[in-house]
Amino acid sequence: MSESLPVATVRTQVTVPLRFPDGYSTTARLFTFDGLVDGREHLAFALGDTGAAERDGGAPLVRPHSECLTGDVFGSQRCDCGPQLREAVQRIADVGGYLLYLRQEGRGIGLYAKLDAYALQDAGLDTFEANVALGHAEDERDYTVAAQMLAALGVGPIAVLSNNPEKTEQLGRLGVTVTEQVPTGVFLSPANAEYLAAKASRAARTADLPFVR
Repeated sequence: MSESLPVATVRTQVTVPLRFPDGYSTTARLFTFDGLVDGREHLAFALGDTGAAERDGGAPLVRPHSECLTGDVFGSQRCDCGPQLREAVQRIADVGGYLLYLRQEGRGIGLYAKLDAYALQDAGLDTFEANVALGHAEDERDYTVAAQMLAALGVGPIAVLSNNPEKTEQLGRLGVTVTEQVPTGVFLSPANAEYLAAKASRAARTADLPFVR
C-alpha cells in the first residue's frame, strides 16, 4: 500500500548551463518547490528530452542523488558520490529524465556529523558503524520529498538509476511506479575501497565489487 503524500508544487523553473571539470557540458532545467515535507531546498534537474522514453513506451531515467559537499563539489575520493553525480547527469541527459538533488548530507545525518563519522572511520569503524556510534541510524535518508517532487513535475512511472534497492523500495511505498532499477558504474579507488566494500556488504547494493564475496 502506498503512503499518502502531502502535495508539493513547483515554485520556480530556470534553465542553467552545466559544465564539469572534465569538460562535459549540458543544459538543465532546474526546478524548486513549495510544500516539501522537510522544508529543505531540494532541486530537480530536468535533463535531455524528458518525454522521449515515455513516447517510446518506456519511463524516464531518474537519479535520486543525496548531496555530498566533499565529493560533489571538492572531489573527495573518500566516497564515490562525485563520479556518480557526473555519470548520472550524462546518462540522464542522453535518454531524458531527472536528477533529484536531495539535501541529505552524510546519509541524512548532516555535514558536521558526517565529518565526525570520518574521524571514527579513521579509527577503524566502517561508514555504517560510525553513524551508529554517533547515535544515528546507519542510513537516515527519507525519499518522501523525492516522491513529492516527481508528483509536482507530473512524472509517472520511472526507471531509477541507483545501486541502492532502498531507494526503489521507499519510492514504491510512496506511490511511485518504478519500472526498473538501473545500476550505476563502480568508481573504485584506493581511497574509497573500504567504503565501497561496506556499502556492498552491509547495504545490499547491487554493485559487483571484485573484493566482495
